[in-house]
Amino acid sequence: MKKIYLVVFSLFFVVASNIAQEKQEAKKTQQGHTDQNKFRQMKDVLATANDQHTASGAPGHQYTQQKVDYVMNIRLEESTNKIYGDENITYHNNSKDNLDYLWLQLDQNMRADDSKTPLASSNAAAAFLTPDNFKTSFMKEGKGFGFKIEKVESDGKPLSHTINSTMMRINLPKALAPGETFKFSIKWNYKINDINIDGGRSGLETFPDGNNNYTIAQFFPRLCVYDNVQGWQNMQFWGRSEFALEFGDYEVNLTVPADHIVDATGVLQNEKDVLTKEQRNRWEKARKSFKDPVLIVTQQEAEIAEKGRVTTSKTWKFKAEQVRDFAFATSRKYIWDAMATNVNGKTVMAVSLYPKEGNPLWEEHSTKAVAHTLIEYSKLTFDYPYPKAISVHSERQGMEYPMICFNFGRPDADGTYSDRTKKGMLGVIIHEVGHNFFPMIVNSDERQWTWMDEGLNSFVEILAELTYDPELFATNPTNEITRYMGGDQSNISPIMSQGDYVKQFGPNAYSKPAAGLYMLRQTIMGPELFDHAFRTYAKRWMFKHPTPEDFFRTMEDASSMDLDWFFRGWFYTTDVTDIGIKEVKPLYLTDKPSERVTKLKEQYKQYFDGLGDLVYITDNKEEANSKAMDMYAAGKEVPSFIYSVEFEKPGGLVMPIIVELTYADGSKVKQTFPAQIWMQDDTSVKRVFASTQEITNITVDPDLETADVDTSNNSWPKKDADKFDQFKEKIKD
Repeated sequence: MKKIYLVVFSLFFVVASNIAQEKQEAKKTQQGHTDQNKFRQMKDVLATANDQHTASGAPGHQYTQQKVDYVMNIRLEESTNKIYGDENITYHNNSKDNLDYLWLQLDQNMRADDSKTPLASSNAAAAFLTPDNFKTSFMKEGKGFGFKIEKVESDGKPLSHTINSTMMRINLPKALAPGETFKFSIKWNYKINDINIDGGRSGLETFPDGNNNYTIAQFFPRLCVYDNVQGWQNMQFWGRSEFALEFGDYEVNLTVPADHIVDATGVLQNEKDVLTKEQRNRWEKARKSFKDPVLIVTQQEAEIAEKGRVTTSKTWKFKAEQVRDFAFATSRKYIWDAMATNVNGKTVMAVSLYPKEGNPLWEEHSTKAVAHTLIEYSKLTFDYPYPKAISVHSERQGMEYPMICFNFGRPDADGTYSDRTKKGMLGVIIHEVGHNFFPMIVNSDERQWTWMDEGLNSFVEILAELTYDPELFATNPTNEITRYMGGDQSNISPIMSQGDYVKQFGPNAYSKPAAGLYMLRQTIMGPELFDHAFRTYAKRWMFKHPTPEDFFRTMEDASSMDLDWFFRGWFYTTDVTDIGIKEVKPLYLTDKPSERVTKLKEQYKQYFDGLGDLVYITDNKEEANSKAMDMYAAGKEVPSFIYSVEFEKPGGLVMPIIVELTYADGSKVKQTFPAQIWMQDDTSVKRVFASTQEITNITVDPDLETADVDTSNNSWPKKDADKFDQFKEKIKD
């Protein structure tokens, strides 16, 4: 590998004096401007730090958050596909404020007959509709979805309340003082939606054999978050932006048909009442199996069960501590397997439920993918604190809740599947199980900042996938995001936008934040600094409510790196990366000063006399003297090939300049100049490279690490690259 010599020949004070003199002589009148430097600090966009959310990004000594406990009795009526619920709620006011009312979320009202959600979107005439959808759209025939609130009580007395679409306000009899608790109950029911027909993040999937797969969530009225950041988080649920929820303890009794298999958030309390002796024995075996899953219910047993119907019921009892939500899955079609996972010495159960339609893919991979996710995410964040994690198969779902998630990925009818199906299934399981960390534990406000859970989770997902199957998940997320970032600016929103109105939701909330974090780790900060800072953020805010400011500040606080330039550009703007080579000028050693240097020597004789002997650099090849340094080199080889390289930045983002030099003998060397190289001029910078042999090629960002949207200016000599081939390379896979 050839050594790069940085030729520094700077008459700084001379040049500066000349520039100052020229400016003074010009006496130009200039219009003032505000500081628009790309490296200015983010004090103008970050919320002011306080004693709850500190300037370091950590929770402050006055940090508080509410707690909400639920005791629920839930009954699934399979004949009508309805859920009936009774819930008793205990609300703990841990804030410093008196509360006059409480706000609860009624997510099922998003699809109620009088919902405003269908009216809030621009819809052209459809080419086809199901008869039911035609009736709903044009004949005002409702489907009967949404919560039916039967009663709201406290101490056996009716409790004043007001429903506003997907939100319900409980009007308290008297203000709830700091440190006080309030207990009340709600009785309700609702009709379950068919996911494949009516859509939704939870519901049921129907099968040709008449059975249903119930993946149930958002099924009960639950408290909104109250904090010092924005008071009540009671933004309406329009169907896209997810949830802001409080932590609490749950006791839930789930009554379902007696031939169903059930699993849910929390720990099953009555195994002997609902499991056979054989199932309990198999479960005990699974608790000790750390290598392969153990079948609790086999496919043969599930196929027998799905052919029958019982009229009796069973009640499955679950308890969960310090969770922000509760979900469950139930069906007679389930195959059930589990295995133990060692998370830093603690045993956590990895579990899967799936109908036979998921096999053989699910039996081969689901539970192993769950276990892998828990281990890999724990390395980069904190040890997974819950007792289990469950993956449930549903044809078209990908949704997460504490300890349980619903995932797609189904083989063809004959059981065969492509790598694409396998990749999709593994990707969604790793992603949804990973959501246990973000936002189920690091409990950000999903309704406001989608990227704080989806983006962070998608980033860690990339690392977990690469360790599960490096070939299947080979990826370069920073290059893959360039097609989106380089697209029509009118169809792109900054990451720091509320989720309901962003354009291109997937890239905005998932891919771009993930690619940015990947770039921070691999290129800008390095894994050691990044991992420590990221882990610090996760540990600081586990079981708490972080804000974007807490994340940005912690990443800097724990790494001693000024990242304001990156966060401002990547998260708050839609600017793009485009760094290229504007000009390469060969230079030569000489023993003759140029005319300009001669004049400077005369003007500043005393300064030059103090420098002693000098060699010079010229762009005139005829004046070259490669031996000008020989008498000073003490026998060392002198670099006689010198190049002045001017880098340009047509794009709005500042990024490190990663330069790869290729020498005449074919060898290569890379050098990275930090993003701060653009601090004085963010349009053009120059560097000088010297070598003992000819440099035949210079390439910027050779490994596509900086999300450069236009690589046509990245090489010297300029390559007449086929733009279509570049485009195909960007979008393949």
